[in-house]
This record gives sequence, C-alpha cells and structure tokens, in this order.
Amino acid sequence: MYAVITTGGKQYKVTEGEAIYVEKLDANEGDKVTFDQVVMVGGDSAKFGTPLVDGASVEGTVEKQGREKKVTIFRYKPKKGSRSKKGHRQPYTKVVIDSIKA
Repeated sequence: MYAVITTGGKQYKVTEGEAIYVEKLDANEGDKVTFDQVVMVGGDSAKFGTPLVDGASVEGTVEKQGREKKVTIFRYKPKKGSRSKKGHRQPYTKVVIDSIKA
C-alpha cells in the first residue's frame, strides 16, 4: 500500500517503513506527526481525492532535524566590478512513515 501526501508545497509518494526528507516541520526528534493532506491512496484498488481523500491520513515519526549541504550563489556583472557571493542551507526534517490509514 502506498499514498501520495502533500506537505511543504510538495507531493511525496510514501510507503510504510520508508524514510522521507520533507521541508522543516515544527516537531522534535521522536515526535509523531500526522499528514492529513492525502491526495491518493493506492494498493489493491486506488482511491483518488477531489482534491483530498476523505478520512485518509499518514502517520510518521520524526527521526532527525537537519540542514542540507550548502548551495553557493554567485552573481557577476562583467566590466562593472560587481560581484556577490552568498550561501544557503535549507533545513529539512527526516520522517519515517509508520502507517497509512485509508
């Protein structure tokens, strides 16, 4: 059984026992989180939501809070002496999917 959930403006296809990296959630390590925005539930017979599947939810456990590798942004305008260099590290939350309720 699998499900498609929406969190952080993105959609993720998840199965039980799988670890996913999502946009940062306001939860501590070891906390249980519930994703109520389920777009689709698949398995023996698929259920599609319009836009969400009624009564469906996905539960998971927060395993880790972290930050991704640094992305360097470098802007340069030739012949102007204009340069700027910036870095960005996006925070993420690692969630292990425990159960899918359809």
